[in-house]
Amino acid sequence: MKTTLKSILLIAAFLSMTSCGNDDTPSFSEQSSSTSSSTVIDTSAFAKGADVSWITEMEANNVKFYNAAGKETECMELMKSLGINSVRLRVWVNPSDGWCNKEDVIAKAWRAHNLGMRIMIDFHYSDTWADPSAQYKPAAWEGLSLEELKAAITDHTEDVLNALKDFGIEPEWVQVGNEVRPGMLWDTDASVSGATWDVSLDGVTYLTNQENFAAFITTGYDAVKAVFPDAKVIVHLDGGDNNDSFKWIFGDILNPYGAKYDVIGMSLYPDTSWESSVSACVANMKDMISRYGKEVMICEVGMDQEPASVAKECLRELLTQAKAIDQCLGVFYWEPECYNSWNGYNKGAFSDDGKPTEAMDAFSD
Repeated sequence: MKTTLKSILLIAAFLSMTSCGNDDTPSFSEQSSSTSSSTVIDTSAFAKGADVSWITEMEANNVKFYNAAGKETECMELMKSLGINSVRLRVWVNPSDGWCNKEDVIAKAWRAHNLGMRIMIDFHYSDTWADPSAQYKPAAWEGLSLEELKAAITDHTEDVLNALKDFGIEPEWVQVGNEVRPGMLWDTDASVSGATWDVSLDGVTYLTNQENFAAFITTGYDAVKAVFPDAKVIVHLDGGDNNDSFKWIFGDILNPYGAKYDVIGMSLYPDTSWESSVSACVANMKDMISRYGKEVMICEVGMDQEPASVAKECLRELLTQAKAIDQCLGVFYWEPECYNSWNGYNKGAFSDDGKPTEAMDAFSD
């Protein structure tokens, strides 16, 4: 996707305000794209959020979204009508297809901002997915020294956030890294020290450097605060129901090495026997608050699409218990708008006809 930021925004505005001239195609509200430098965002409420990072790619592939009555509706407006007040958007450095690069992220953030929605920016510090199985640094960062890597983190973070700022968009939360339990910024060459981690993957054991891991987190934190001093910086781990891994990362590594952050973020993907996972996750949140004095947040949650009634029950219980914790900032569903196995993902909350399932009802309670 080789296009300028200005053209991305113009395209987004055009698509949201026009129709193709037949009765089946809606004319989306200008609210989703009209310029607004004075949009009032309510930051006082519990965040009921959704990661909708795939939305522009889905739209480009002619994926449609419908409300319960079957009326085609712009996805972010639909999310808001379902009780979602916040969106989460991932950022990749130089993705091969352009999706989730700076321009794409800003086009989505612009739409959310003008709907009065709160925004979380999720820096992966990679050209593609960063998660527990892969935390590879961007290709352009290969071979950099430790100080050069820290400079690259700073430049990338500030570049994206300053671009948001130029459009009057202020994210409330910023993740520095995504599901970083196995560390971050691995080299593809495991013999390179200084930016690797103690994990075995595909027969390769990556080296351990916990001090550098903490330094990368602090570097990201400082870059965020340089642009948005009031934004809350999140360190996000997978397995929110695994208290031992959270105590290890925060208690044995990040805190002893002086890593700076504001919020402990968690992912949780329960199966249909969800009660124990939710209970363990809630207990973990309370322990992190008590042990480290930090706020917490569920940055990702998802369940199998069927049966939707079970997902609704699980989400309702998780939201109820999370809202009862004063230091819990919110719960974000990961890509609920996905359906028909979009990109192989089957934990969305929309049915195969493009309508929200009853799982989404949990956010409107």
